[in-house]
Amino acid sequence: MLTVDYDLLDLRPGMTVLDLGCGEGRHAFEAYRRGASVVAVDRGASEVETTKRWLGAIAGAGEAPEGSRYEVVRGDLLHLPFPDASVDRVIASEVLEHIPDDTAAMAEIFRVLTPGGRVAVTVPRYGPERICWALSDQYHANEGGHVRIYRADVLRTRLASVGLSPGESHHAHALHAPFWWLKCAVGVDRDAAVVRAYHRLLVWDLTTRPWLTRTAERLLDPLFGKSFVVYADKPAAAPRQDAGAGGPAPAEREQTAAAQ
Repeated sequence: MLTVDYDLLDLRPGMTVLDLGCGEGRHAFEAYRRGASVVAVDRGASEVETTKRWLGAIAGAGEAPEGSRYEVVRGDLLHLPFPDASVDRVIASEVLEHIPDDTAAMAEIFRVLTPGGRVAVTVPRYGPERICWALSDQYHANEGGHVRIYRADVLRTRLASVGLSPGESHHAHALHAPFWWLKCAVGVDRDAAVVRAYHRLLVWDLTTRPWLTRTAERLLDPLFGKSFVVYADKPAAAPRQDAGAGGPAPAEREQTAAAQ
């Protein structure tokens, strides 16, 4: 299940891509299959091992183009173990809402991107997420849970505050919003029949991709898509006027309040 549109990310073979907070690797897999040199990063040991195992299986099955590479590492998004201006694309999917100092994480993304590089950021959409929080504290108030709900304008402002230029955006996964509303309504840990039935629908949709559900989700995404996705660019380096001219002064990284 992909949240990022790889055409809007403008991912091309040979590019170096960081998948930050990769989880079990869903976005890393697609980038690898498209010929990128992928580095998947997560703090969790089990997530790292699962992603590494599946990327190895993709390589073993010959599903990745010749020249594509992968690496999976444990890392902290506030202190990424990569040099300045070293990666072409970054994916940060459903991770910033977990980080108290999200602006510092955005500044790290800006730092590692090459001039002209692009990041795809996805977060839970405000409306569907607010319903989940209203229905259940257990949904978000736990160790490693969601610490904020983003409005689209707030996310764009914070990305801009570190020097990134937010551009196109869209919503995704409308069919998943009611699933989480149901889980929150009956109890996140309860194995309710209605939740199991809806989950079977989602699995059927993911595995068969039928026209009916694909069309329904495309129409419903603008109304209550579960995720908000925005693409932001690191500005290209300004050309030097002459050999003696100095470059522009680095932009100050404005810190904004993490709480809303």
